[in-house]
Amino acid sequence: MTTPVWLVAGLGNPGPAYAGHRHNVGYLVTTELASRMGEGFRSHKSGRADVVEGRLGSPGLPGPRVVLARPRCYMNESGGPVKALATFYKVEPAHVVAIHDELDIPFGTLRVKLGGGDNGHNGLRSLRSSFGTGDFHRVRVGIGRPTGRQDVSDFVLSDFSATERKDLAFEVARAADAVESLVLEGLEKTQQTFNS
Repeated sequence: MTTPVWLVAGLGNPGPAYAGHRHNVGYLVTTELASRMGEGFRSHKSGRADVVEGRLGSPGLPGPRVVLARPRCYMNESGGPVKALATFYKVEPAHVVAIHDELDIPFGTLRVKLGGGDNGHNGLRSLRSSFGTGDFHRVRVGIGRPTGRQDVSDFVLSDFSATERKDLAFEVARAADAVESLVLEGLEKTQQTFNS
């Protein structure tokens, strides 16, 4: 029996203008995972995403095949490119992982889950629409809500605060650890470890 391929999609907006934004934390996590795999992103032949193919896990004990993906479109259009990659690599929704920012949990907190609604997140809404189901995994990276009267869309499209940036590399690494755990150890064990 062949082990299934996992498709791990980091959600965000393309281009340097968005690179440091809270909304782009999915891109940051996939960059960390690509670094662990010793690979750089390259354009997929669909032209709609950048990908890295390889395996997560230790060199002596490599895990299943993983495709890391960063859609080359705005967040609210992520579903099309991710679904196209899932079709190309023959990945079922249950082996898709979306890494995204989450307003409803504080910065410094992670939640890993399977299925659920989109909770007002445009990237998740686009994925649910393109797949026709919400039954894919999510690694939800907490960014908290804006204080005061700041508009939510302005907040997610702004850089992490100076205080947050001090811990950002650690939080990105922890989210990458959660993805590795999910692929190698399964959902239940990953939730026990990371859903603090």
